[in-house]
Amino acid sequence: MNKQQLFENIKKKQSFLCVGLDTDIKKIPQHLLSEEDPIFAFNKAIIDATADYCVAYKPNLAFYESLGTKGMMAFEKTVTYLRKNYPDQFIIADAKRGDIGNTSEMYARSFFDHIKVDAVTVAPYMGEDSVKPFLIYPEAWVILLALTSNKGSHDFQLTEDANGERLFEKVLRKSQEWATDEQMMYVVGATQGKMFLDIRKQAPNHFLLVPGVGAQGGSLAEVAQYGMNDQCGLLVNSSRAIIYADKTEAFANVAREAAHAVQEEMAGYLHDKGIIPCKA
Repeated sequence: MNKQQLFENIKKKQSFLCVGLDTDIKKIPQHLLSEEDPIFAFNKAIIDATADYCVAYKPNLAFYESLGTKGMMAFEKTVTYLRKNYPDQFIIADAKRGDIGNTSEMYARSFFDHIKVDAVTVAPYMGEDSVKPFLIYPEAWVILLALTSNKGSHDFQLTEDANGERLFEKVLRKSQEWATDEQMMYVVGATQGKMFLDIRKQAPNHFLLVPGVGAQGGSLAEVAQYGMNDQCGLLVNSSRAIIYADKTEAFANVAREAAHAVQEEMAGYLHDKGIIPCKA
């Protein structure tokens, strides 16, 4: 999916919501544990319930890898199900890969040749060598970690060099030599607030993947105010607040209601920005 297609889908659905599939076998409703594949059964129900209100899904690989072969099979089945039934959804493998050379090439091959997701998250710490292997796939996206929402982000990402340039700013500036905004996005945590203004100075046209809204306390209003550009430029992820909104047999319906509430709020921000017309 290219940038224009993603933007068109945002306008069509009046949403820039990404649903995070952080599927924990210990947190899913108990009645699903009798299913042959509880993880996939949960994901399928969540997807069917929320697909009307979001434009992207983000499975977090750690939750699948923790279950070994069965978990990875559930991950692949989830991607296949999305591709077949909801081809307009942008699929992000949240893997945070960050190695170099042949190892990085194999990671890229796994996600883009074999599993066929749209995007993968990548850590930039080892520099260009860790990112370039993912960029040889012209239809795929790299989502580079820039300024994250965790407390430890201050340990490195906000440190300044002798010229006053912060590390996350250097990541933004340097990485734009490797790819354009047609193939690269950035991860920016929702809890960063007005820091989105600094992000936009360096990357005015890039899409930003924004985790941290919902259970982590990030403000959707602030993200939209400070981070939105004239093509929206945002994919705001919500995981726990949607997928674990309920643990009864009605979990999917409650997740749908939660996603709908977020979508309606997003529609208001898209209208305020002039990206979509006001409802009659």
